[in-house]
This record gives sequence, structure tokens and C-alpha cells, in this order.
Amino acid sequence: MRITAIREISVPLQGNLSNSLVNFAEHTVSLVAIECDVRRQGRPLVGYAFDSIGRYAQPGLLRERFIPRLLAAAPQALLDDSGGAFDPARASAIMMRNEKPGGHGDRAAAVAALELALWDLNAKLRDEPAYLTIARHAGRAVDEASAPVYAAGGYYYDSGDARQRLRQEFQAYRDQGFGKFKMKIGGAPLAEDLSRIEAALTVAGEGANLAVDANGRFDEAAALAYARAMEPYALRWYEEIGDPLDYALNHRVAQAYGGAIATGENLFSLPDVNNLLRFGGMRPGRDILQMDAGLSYGLTEYLKMLAAVEAAGFDRRQLHPHGGHLINLHIAVGLGLGGCEAYPGVFQPFGGYSPQCALGGGRVRPTDAPGFGLEQKPELAGPIAALAAR
Repeated sequence: MRITAIREISVPLQGNLSNSLVNFAEHTVSLVAIECDVRRQGRPLVGYAFDSIGRYAQPGLLRERFIPRLLAAAPQALLDDSGGAFDPARASAIMMRNEKPGGHGDRAAAVAALELALWDLNAKLRDEPAYLTIARHAGRAVDEASAPVYAAGGYYYDSGDARQRLRQEFQAYRDQGFGKFKMKIGGAPLAEDLSRIEAALTVAGEGANLAVDANGRFDEAAALAYARAMEPYALRWYEEIGDPLDYALNHRVAQAYGGAIATGENLFSLPDVNNLLRFGGMRPGRDILQMDAGLSYGLTEYLKMLAAVEAAGFDRRQLHPHGGHLINLHIAVGLGLGGCEAYPGVFQPFGGYSPQCALGGGRVRPTDAPGFGLEQKPELAGPIAALAAR
């Protein structure tokens, strides 16, 4: 068994929305396909994946370094000991040949896209959904083939009544079956953001159903001012307070704020996560860790992060992967994590789930389609067809 072709394209995100720091109108995502020589129904099996949402595509890194390394590898070097499946860990080691430690950045996402495509391909070789392949690899049984889910939205709009639009947006999510929500803060003055939070709570019902995300905007003074002002709301969590590598700031807010804090989506390696656990003040039993396999070298590295988190006294249910898409849904279900987010109205064509996924009771269930089920998502039909044509 061997890889016969690898293709990649950069797909633009649809829409024009902003958080406290970033406008996503120019953002792109790398979509990749890994084809092998195993055929089903007359066609070669293809593994698809992408590098998650919130960073730019990495076409240069993929074309110049990581795809050529995989294609140049001896076929047996990419297989597991049985020879009947690909070994994502071995593939990752080959992709990282001659790469210096540190400086993770965009290369972590480029490697992740290809590594995750191998997980999709392995699940298709077994003709099973990816969450089962992931669970088996991790030595777990899947007791509940669904995960808790919340709707992420509440961005800053370029016009109109912000409070009214926020209420309408969250009501639409509630009508779809979501019971928990997340909104953006930090892109307006504190008083205005508090007013927006109160508008969101008219739909969410209570603070335990609403998280807020500052997207790394705050310095210490602003972070603590927001913490003091928001504490009476008893929110679900206070996310990405300051720069993701400013562990001292995170620690100081954790000491001052009685509610839960959340971070980790912008940490791309095991050493980064170890530093957060050592120096960031994160509290077992309370705080939330949001590392994203699609931005951090793939599931191989994510499993190492999970082991470190549990060794530090955290429960895996404190992990809620960032990203709001099908790949992280399968990871959350397969590993028994605390839940996942969804982008039901934004970040198309990647955000949210396929129509066949069952949503209800605050949980979402992936389908039984082989792999991650990306082919079932109508919005991805065009990009997948464009990728196949390359």
C-alpha cells in the first residue's frame, strides 16, 4: 500500500466578520487530499483534511517541504507495523525531518493538515467513522457517540443595532437546537461589551450558558477590569484573555477571577502546552483547554498534549477543541473530551457540521460516514471537486 498523489488548494473563508483583533475577510484555509492505491468501487481511496480555522493557508510550506517529503518516503516507512494502515506518527516524523525545534507557527498547521488526512484515510480503509479509528488508537471504547456542543458567534457587525442583531443571531442558534453559546468581547469599550453580554443573556438564559472570548486582545489592566465587571454574571468561561504566550498575565487573571478561564487554541506544540501548565495558573477542575489538532501538527501531537494535561491533574472533559468543524467533532467524540464548538452561521465552507449530523439536547452526533465525513458537507462539495481536478 502506498500514497499515489497528494494535492492541496487554498480555500477562502466566506463572509466579512471581525473579532477584537482580526477581520476574517482575507483568511484562507488549506484543504488537502492524500490518495492511495487501494480502490473501492473502482476508485482510489482519498483522505481529506484541512488545517482548521483562524489562520492562513500554507501553500508554500506544503508544496516546497512537507508534500515532497511524504512523496519521497519509502512506502513501507509510512505504514504501521501491520502494513494495513498508514502511521500518522511516522509520517509526521518524516515531514519534520531537518526542521529545527521551536518556531512552530504556520508549519504546525501545514503538517497537521496532512497528518489529519491520513487519519481520514485510515478510517476509510476500515470503512468506519473517524471517531472509532481515533478511539481504537487511543485504547478507548466509545460509550457515547456524541459530544456536548455550543454555538460560537457574537462577532462585531459593521452596521445595525449590535444588541438586537446579537439577540437575533443567538435566537437562531437556539432554534437550531443549541443551548450554550460563545460571543466576542474586546472590540468595543467595556460598557458596550457589558451591554452586549446582557443582550446575549436574554437568549442564553443564565451565565452558565454563555462564554466570552477576547481573542488575546487585553493587557493586564484591561483583562482585570473585564474580569471584575463580568464576575457577577457567572459566565461559562473567559477566553483568550491576552497574548497566548503571556503565561504570567494568564496566571494573574486566574488568581483574581473566580470564574473559569479558557485558553490554548494558539498553542501549537507540546512544549507550549507544558509551559502553560507550569506557569499559566490554569486550575484543574475549573479551567478549559482549547488546543486544536489542526493547528498543532495533527492528532499525534494532540494526544501528547492530552497526556500532559491529564498528568497535570486535569480531566479530559476540561478539553474543548477550538475550531467548530467536523474534524474536531470526531476528535472530541473519539477521545471523550468535554465538548466542541460549532460555527453554525460563520466560517463557511468549513464551519459547522453536515446536515446529517444529529443535534439535540445540547449534543451533536457525527454520522456513520467513513472518515471525517467532509464529503457530506454541501459547502465543501465545490472545494473538494476543485481539489480533485488539480
